[in-house]
Amino acid sequence: MTQRYGLGDEATRYLEAARRVALDVLRPNAGRTDAEARFPKENIDALRSAGLLNLVSATDVGGQGQGMRVAMAVADQLARECPSTAMIYIMHNCSTAVVESFGSESMRRELASGKLATLAFSEFGSRSHFWAPVSTATRHANGVELNAKKQLITAAGHCDVYVWSSKPVEKEGASSIWWVPAQTPGLKVGDPYAGLGFRGNSSSPILAEGVTIAESQSLGGDGNGFDVMMGTVLPWFNLQNAAVSTGLMEGALERTVAHVSGGTYDYSGARIADFPQVRGYVARMRTKTDMVRALLVDAISAIEGGREDATLRVLQS
Repeated sequence: MTQRYGLGDEATRYLEAARRVALDVLRPNAGRTDAEARFPKENIDALRSAGLLNLVSATDVGGQGQGMRVAMAVADQLARECPSTAMIYIMHNCSTAVVESFGSESMRRELASGKLATLAFSEFGSRSHFWAPVSTATRHANGVELNAKKQLITAAGHCDVYVWSSKPVEKEGASSIWWVPAQTPGLKVGDPYAGLGFRGNSSSPILAEGVTIAESQSLGGDGNGFDVMMGTVLPWFNLQNAAVSTGLMEGALERTVAHVSGGTYDYSGARIADFPQVRGYVARMRTKTDMVRALLVDAISAIEGGREDATLRVLQS
């Protein structure tokens, strides 16, 4: 894994920490997490204790100061054992990236201290077109009032902070982004969706009715939400999301190899893996997984190197 992502010695220590948490905590909890659609609090606590929840927070506010490449490698590792935990983790990293770029020092310190954040962009009114919210932000005497019907919000009801989108208060632009603590009065979290897989990530709708926040809780300025989404959130989300998928592939391959290597036919005693066509299937799985990861690693290299094809690689991933 270290070689695949091109990690140095310091980054490798974080990856090794992720591997230990994945094997010791995520793996034993994974079946229950998905079967019971149960939010994996123990997993998140273990990531926090291992110094992985503040992985991409800057060192000047108490974080580990790591970048997207390390975050991708960690997400890949976590997804092998518990995709729900991996999804919660990458949404937290996306939120942290926004706050690191546009938040106040106190906001940044809160996330670096181990609080869990998530993106609250998707809405019933705009469906998958997250960049065009229909929820509103209205200025009044006590601050800014948010009203919204959000949907598919990862870790809803379990996180500490939402990085929230709305229409601008008054300026031109598609959206504005806000820091909204989860305990803000007026937020109501609905029942989690009964999805197929990823059932522990507590993806749920959120209703905001007369939620009042301070205008200083803006992230990026009024009307600049689209730039935040495309410039910061899109690469962080796309590449980490692809890393989760790659980890899923790796996890499936690992379990397939164990199955065909250990399984036998009673009538002959031959292993399943003794049949050439089975080994061919496994070889194709290995090749496909390596191809996907190679494209993913090239995408992060394109971003870090400022290559002209960086946006293309992000979208391809």
